[in-house]
Amino acid sequence: MAVCFCRWRNLLICLCTPCILLVLLFVYITLLVCLTTPLTSGTTSVDILNTDHFIAPGTHRNEGWAPSPDRFWDPHLSLGFWNLLQLSTDRSINPILRPYKHSRLPGRGANRSRDPRPAGVPPGSRDPVPQLERLAGDILEFARHMHKRDYPVVAEPQDACGAGSENDHGRALLLLAIKTTVQNFKNRQIIRSTWGQAGWVAGQRLAGGGYVRRVFLLGTDRSRDNSTAWPDLVTLEGRQYKDILQWDFHDSFFNLTLKDVLFWRWFSRGCRRTQFVFKGDDDVFVNTPALVDYLSQRLGDPGTAMKSFMVGDVIGAAQPSRNNESKYFVPEAFYAGSYPPYAGGGGVVYSGLLTKLLHLVSKRVHLYPIDDVFVGMCLLKMNVYPSHHPAFLTFDFPGDEEMKPCAYHKSIMVHKRMPDRVEQLWARLKESQPLCWNMTLREDKLKNKP
Repeated sequence: MAVCFCRWRNLLICLCTPCILLVLLFVYITLLVCLTTPLTSGTTSVDILNTDHFIAPGTHRNEGWAPSPDRFWDPHLSLGFWNLLQLSTDRSINPILRPYKHSRLPGRGANRSRDPRPAGVPPGSRDPVPQLERLAGDILEFARHMHKRDYPVVAEPQDACGAGSENDHGRALLLLAIKTTVQNFKNRQIIRSTWGQAGWVAGQRLAGGGYVRRVFLLGTDRSRDNSTAWPDLVTLEGRQYKDILQWDFHDSFFNLTLKDVLFWRWFSRGCRRTQFVFKGDDDVFVNTPALVDYLSQRLGDPGTAMKSFMVGDVIGAAQPSRNNESKYFVPEAFYAGSYPPYAGGGGVVYSGLLTKLLHLVSKRVHLYPIDDVFVGMCLLKMNVYPSHHPAFLTFDFPGDEEMKPCAYHKSIMVHKRMPDRVEQLWARLKESQPLCWNMTLREDKLKNKP
């Protein structure tokens, strides 16, 4: 009986082993062919880094966080030009779909291309070129130049990380990075003499303070005649105050995103020890002592994650403006879907570490004409969500709250204030300090409310 069993076992082994090997070989060849077949013809004209592909998370809610839309964009919709470009980029750097492509570093020529067409289109996706032909005006001009990110520096501060003071010793707590334009000289002067003073800044309530540095971010004004004296005046201004960072691109609303991208690159090279960045417009009022207090508290909190720290007036699940009379107008032919959560661009604070991470991840996200939305896109790609703080007032005070004597002591940033008004508010802030020294920020009061 044992001899018969051994004969049958040997027979089954002889018959089954070749079949099993053939099946395994077929599976291996099939997988190899699928993995090595390119999803797009040719190479993309966008930056490619060694990273995972972008998967937008589902709706996420947590205390202090804004809700995220179910999809960053819906791939089943009739997608816009930007969506198709980004989808092509995400698939091209997907280490599962393109195992031999995702580790290739970006070439220097990628950012110099003026043609926004990708070299290929993902299977099942629409060709973005017809969408491009439906664009017009400023959005079309933006689409034609949106891949160009290499612009020469016209002027930059003498110090590595913006203007400080002669007695500025030690690690800077905060860098004020203020977006401005060539002709807004008065705004810059008022900021320098009020909330944007560089050097040691004492806190509003806490003992101590921190070193603050300052830099203004500018492009060039190509709409004016070359014979005007504006370029020479900005050059003299930079020599005098050592706080001008200017690039040679046309300063326009849609090019504000370029200021973010180029600033992140500049910061990553020369501001390694700066702990926080306030990025804002030149028409805001900032309670710098209160901001210094707030950031000092965050440094002392072991629960603060610097790699994901961003705070401001968070706008969740917003929709693109389809009103062609609005400066925020973005047609569906360019972008389809909802916006990710983002902090209002009037004034937002994030950590120095997150600034460097934004510099890296922005290389894998196509430029978008609305700068604060673009920042939200970069954050979502990192699975980071900005934190909302009621002391950041992008849309001004509610009701008559501004009329209360200590309203500005309880705020960090208020948007849309003209230079003369900023000067008055700064003087009032100093005069009312004895009366309002123990005021807490608006968020603190809301948290303590039963």
